[in-house]
Amino acid sequence: EGKKAAGIEWTCEPADGSMMQHPGADCLRSNLLNWDAETMWRTYTSLTDVETVFRSLKSELGLRPIYHHQEQRADGHLFISVIAYQAIQVLRRKMKETGEHANWSTVRDILRHLSRITTTFERKDGKTLHVRTTVTPNEDQATIYRAMGMEPLRRNSRKTVF
Repeated sequence: EGKKAAGIEWTCEPADGSMMQHPGADCLRSNLLNWDAETMWRTYTSLTDVETVFRSLKSELGLRPIYHHQEQRADGHLFISVIAYQAIQVLRRKMKETGEHANWSTVRDILRHLSRITTTFERKDGKTLHVRTTVTPNEDQATIYRAMGMEPLRRNSRKTVF
């Protein structure tokens, strides 16, 4: 009525028989009659894990959409996706063996800031000096290195003159 509100209050009262009162349950089915409940559940969670990793690969790595017009190039694109997935699975398995149970999103966020920096200078003699420096990993990043059986890189620099 043309006046400003001072606050809003609301309550949620689920209707009888609605999804809020009876949310239901998922039902897993399989045509494999020799699977027990544990095997069925482990397979189901593995599939959801694969979907999560591929969703991440498609968005963060830009693996979708595929704009290639030649089948050979599209095949190469998909091949790289499968290799990336395999690398992720090896990393996660090795991490589990060392007691680390981070999901792919967490690992990706931890490693995101691990980088190399290249600084370029123009010298007085007209040549270009490139100094490439690898940053020292933080403790979370070093833990991932160790899980892979690698010693974390220490800060180093390489100079190149052109």
